[in-house]
Amino acid sequence: MVKLYNTLTRKKETFKPIHKNQVGLYTCGPTVYNYAHIGNLRTYIFEDVLRRVLKYAGYKVKHVMNITDVGHLTSDTDEGEDKIEREAKKENHSVWEIAQFYTTAFLRDIKRLNIKKAAVLAPATKHIPEQIKLIEALFKKRYAYETPQAVYFDVLKFKNYTRLSKQKLDAMLKGARNEVVTDPKKKNPHDFALWFKRVGRFKNHIMHWPSLWGDGFPGWHIECSAISTAYLGQPFDIHTGGVDHIAVHHTNEIAQSEGAVDKPLARYWMHGEFLLIDAARMGKSAGNFFTLDTLVQKGFDPLAFRYLVLTAHYRSKLNFTEESLGAARNSLERLYNFITRLKYAKTVQNRALNSSWRKQFEKALFDDLDTPKALAAVWKLISDCNKYPSKYNPKNVLVLLYDFDAVLGLGLKKVKKEKIPARIQKLAKKREGYRQKKQWKEADLIRKEISGAGWMVDDTPKGSALKKAS
Repeated sequence: MVKLYNTLTRKKETFKPIHKNQVGLYTCGPTVYNYAHIGNLRTYIFEDVLRRVLKYAGYKVKHVMNITDVGHLTSDTDEGEDKIEREAKKENHSVWEIAQFYTTAFLRDIKRLNIKKAAVLAPATKHIPEQIKLIEALFKKRYAYETPQAVYFDVLKFKNYTRLSKQKLDAMLKGARNEVVTDPKKKNPHDFALWFKRVGRFKNHIMHWPSLWGDGFPGWHIECSAISTAYLGQPFDIHTGGVDHIAVHHTNEIAQSEGAVDKPLARYWMHGEFLLIDAARMGKSAGNFFTLDTLVQKGFDPLAFRYLVLTAHYRSKLNFTEESLGAARNSLERLYNFITRLKYAKTVQNRALNSSWRKQFEKALFDDLDTPKALAAVWKLISDCNKYPSKYNPKNVLVLLYDFDAVLGLGLKKVKKEKIPARIQKLAKKREGYRQKKQWKEADLIRKEISGAGWMVDDTPKGSALKKAS
């Protein structure tokens, strides 16, 4: 029995799919104007774990993700430039080249993080007819209105507009009275754009399509409503994203989708918390972000970052530091070392594994994806195997850990008997230099770092030797 926290109700609920044993899952994808930063990637790891847990629990999952390649302005509301067009000017490439380049980069990043690609990857520019059709339905229901500049959704006409965010609309409207609004015909600041016309500030917009309201392009929010229902129907089971989507993007999705067809959009709404750096939200606009390539250039395996993400619950903020990533790398290397020992261990008497190990693991994950507790169960098993080796058949333990990794996604099956990692060899060489100079304090610190990664240093008259920790 899987329990998931539903942002819509603010409580954990027993998951019950609309169709028996089948799950429709929609995840908000990237806006492909730049590389995804590791804060974005944390959200995609959470969504990957969700998908894996559902499959582990016996469900067949249809996973759909959009690719935003038009219409996302530099503000999440309706102000500023189109992010992709701005980047195209900056890099002196076409908008299509920018979108394709960063889509490819995103897919490369998720592959390196062992994130399973969605069954359907849907670029917004490939689904313009569906978006136009949805806007037409909103006109028929009198939720949409037109100005010389754009088509908007009238939020005051939609009952319970803020039920996802739990904000008070009156307070939001009062606080927005002094906002600068570029369209004087907009009824109130919180009405959001469904379609931008190719006039005024967007008269030279490169991406544009014909519509009943004139040549133009869709607003950011409409694509997710159109794409999700095109592939999953309405309602579908689970809609996910980052917590930054709650107040604006997902609130607007619900309004336009439910306004058009008088049915809920999704039954469960799930959101991943921020990755922080120096206790502040990581983001491109703030200029305080790392990409996956940044971590690789610093010598980290991308899966060390995945491991770090798993150490925190997806609904908890996670403060990123190189020290915490280093600790995650050491833990992952220790896990890999243990897997290698199991793979090449001699077969012993076949002893059945206690079922409590699997129960502990499943209990953690089925309780709203509690990956920290799931990892703790893994390490308790490893500790017990090390302490009482005669109790365990290595092959049985290996099979169980491979099964767990179907959810954790740490690549345990790909672990091979390998040489001492280059990083560990460099540390050992550096330590030997300190020993020769009798700088014992510095040498001891490096020994601890090597030990933390699952290796032991034996000092002999002929020098130091490395071996895997038992």
